[in-house]
Amino acid sequence: MMISTKGRYALRVMVDLAENGNDGYVALKEIAQRQSISKKYLEAIMALLSKAELVDAVHGKGGGYRLNKPAEAYKIGDILRITEDTLAPVACLEDGAEPCPRESKCRTVPMWKKLYIFINEFFDGITIADLMNTEE
Repeated sequence: MMISTKGRYALRVMVDLAENGNDGYVALKEIAQRQSISKKYLEAIMALLSKAELVDAVHGKGGGYRLNKPAEAYKIGDILRITEDTLAPVACLEDGAEPCPRESKCRTVPMWKKLYIFINEFFDGITIADLMNTEE
């Protein structure tokens, strides 16, 4: 499993909104500049976050984006599952995957299941607030 730029950038944007959104909405252009992300790519990420109701959007002058909840209410795992579709380390563990005919004989599937549990527990144990409090 490799986290895509979409997932990594979504996390950076959420931290940016948490740090800079105290006065209301943050303009997309400002986020793009601070995070060195193209505005066009950022628009696609924000559409995903907005559709999932993680952020609120207001269009027009004075508009932008803001978090819908306090930073400590956002689990990293939730954000990554939105942007990555899955955190499964192998295809057979993805939601909706066809049952593998070899699963009952597969010596590796227990290992992959443990890794999948570990990944989810790890990312669900970290919040946006935690990322704001890390030293560089």
